Amino acid sequence: MQAANKHKQDNNDWGSKSHVQTLVMMLITVLGLYLCYKMAIPFLAVLVWALTLAVLFSPLQGYLERKLKASGLAAMVSVLIIGLIVVIPAVFVGQQLLFQAVKGAQSIEVKLSSGEWQHKLEAQPQLAPILEKIEQRIDFPGASAAFTQWVNTSAADIVKASAVQILGLCLIFYVLFFFLRDRQIFLRAIARHSPLSPLQMEGLLERIGDTIHATVYGTFAVASVQGLLGGLMFWWLGLPAPLLWGLIMGMLAVIPMLGAFVIWAPAALFLLLEGAWHYALTLSLWGMLVVGTVDNLLRPVLVGDRLRLHTVLTFLSVVGGLMVFGAAGLILGPVILVITMALLEFWSDRNTTL
Repeated sequence: MQAANKHKQDNNDWGSKSHVQTLVMMLITVLGLYLCYKMAIPFLAVLVWALTLAVLFSPLQGYLERKLKASGLAAMVSVLIIGLIVVIPAVFVGQQLLFQAVKGAQSIEVKLSSGEWQHKLEAQPQLAPILEKIEQRIDFPGASAAFTQWVNTSAADIVKASAVQILGLCLIFYVLFFFLRDRQIFLRAIARHSPLSPLQMEGLLERIGDTIHATVYGTFAVASVQGLLGGLMFWWLGLPAPLLWGLIMGMLAVIPMLGAFVIWAPAALFLLLEGAWHYALTLSLWGMLVVGTVDNLLRPVLVGDRLRLHTVLTFLSVVGGLMVFGAAGLILGPVILVITMALLEFWSDRNTTL
């Protein structure tokens, strides 16, 4: 009896050996988690894109596993197929993009330095006061020359950094192989160490998968179509660097409440000042009726009700993710927001039950 009381007293004493050991273990665990976080930060983009590809192509991996009867071989074939889908178009687009960026910058410099833009604007009397104020504040020839020099320098830097980009891509596919091959092991480990119930964990993983699918198909796919349609119209109208502007339109379309309008509207104004009012009208109608409605038509088909986020929350998660995590934030921002909202829902349900 006395031994039991002494043991109980020791457990209530924060200076006891057991409590000190527990405190030391907690501190070591926290330190270990912090160090793991610091070591993982440089590879954050690699992990995010590898996980995204693993989620998107897990049906392919499952199909190949059933056919080949070997998860390792199936993962290797999946990585090869994904590499062909991703790498070949990226190399082609990258080459054309560099060429058109330099060519487009040189074209803009010629138009500004020759005074052609000023003559076009001066032909519009109603714009003369605005033009005068703009010219007092902006040195167009100097700005265009600096922009052209920056594009040329950036293109050279991109070519020099291609080795680093290739290494990063190889790391993504290396990690992707293990995410595909050992995905069930990872899922079981997460479920085993999670404080959530199996039902809650299943629901959380499902929402994460839905968010990744919705972000890629509902954001990247729709933005790609918008950029493609915008670029095709730029090419048909004979505007410079259609691939470059199409890519920029696609990138802007990724961000909610911005979109391709930021590019095609100034281009239509440029055509109007050039006197090509029928081209300006064509581009405006194409932008509003075709490019602008693609989002409303395709997003419900590709996403459905998978992304259960308000437009404002989507905007904040995408833009905030980009600002904090860079390009990987396009995926990581919405995923973090969805995880946080799901955990808050679980906590609310728990308090209601209690």
